[in-house]
Amino acid sequence: MQARREYYISMCPMRLIPKIFVFNDEELPPELRAQRTLNKTRLPQMARYILDNRNDYTFSAITASVDADVKFMATDADADSKLIGRLHIPMTARFIINDGQHRRAAIEIALRENPELADESIAVVFFLDRGLERCQQMFADLNRHAIRPSQSIGVLYDHRDRMAEIARLIVLKSPLFCDVVEMEKSNLSLRSRKLFTLSAIYSATNSLLGSLSDSLDDKSADVAISFWGEVAKHFPQWQQVREGKLAASEVRADYIHSHGIALKAIGRIGNVLLRERSKAWKRSLKQLSEIDWLRSNAKLWEGRALIGGRISKAESNVILTTNVLKKGLGLPLTPEEQRLENALTRGDHAN
Repeated sequence: MQARREYYISMCPMRLIPKIFVFNDEELPPELRAQRTLNKTRLPQMARYILDNRNDYTFSAITASVDADVKFMATDADADSKLIGRLHIPMTARFIINDGQHRRAAIEIALRENPELADESIAVVFFLDRGLERCQQMFADLNRHAIRPSQSIGVLYDHRDRMAEIARLIVLKSPLFCDVVEMEKSNLSLRSRKLFTLSAIYSATNSLLGSLSDSLDDKSADVAISFWGEVAKHFPQWQQVREGKLAASEVRADYIHSHGIALKAIGRIGNVLLRERSKAWKRSLKQLSEIDWLRSNAKLWEGRALIGGRISKAESNVILTTNVLKKGLGLPLTPEEQRLENALTRGDHAN
């Protein structure tokens, strides 16, 4: 019972999911539908998740409304078992998915590639349909309090993503990062004692290691740990935070180099250095200390890392921040980087 109404939970074989739940209202206007339209770009990745993790995938229950007169037959009249039984649904019943339409579509795709999934099951929660208005309200209610977890905690808990593992290793093994990285939140409050977020370390390291090798192995982790350790040598403020001589909040307020956009830009120039100056990349990084990282230097950072005095995470701003570092280290700009640089110089850069 929920809200004084009966509902039912069943374990449905995967093979029945595409047959029971058929999409037929995608062309209807939103006000006549009980669901959002299917985002088909999400489906291949979701199906691949099932297929690539056959022994370790997890899908939560599908929630659906049934428009029919159903009959529940308890297995036993005994108080402990009267809630277990068979739910009889007419073949003419109409089903509306309130939550899980993308899971349903991904299961159908995965079944076509691997029919062995047919006998595996997924939980389905059935509510009795009481009209379009109620179904629309159910969709709104089911999504009302849904909060996407922060990227940092996603990186912390993801044991399939090798890059996430490397980011965790950097924080664990680096003498500098181990106490100054926020592991759960992806945004730091003004008074936070942390200097970086795990998600920023992840994103920056992804930029660093991208295209360096076909696979991420222990050597990749060692390279990343060595690189960020070397970078830290050129930012004395980082070490002062670690030693308790400076407040992290002051460094974030005064300097660009402690923000995710700067870490990502450093990761990008690191990728170039490791590929093109493999024997001299440490020496090249010394130029980082020659750059004026003060946030108050609006002449240098406004329009790049800053928009109206505030840090911007837009891709174009990451590129324009990277351009500053490339110029400082004597690295050539790519055509795209030069295009944005020219646009900024002309004053028509748009974010």
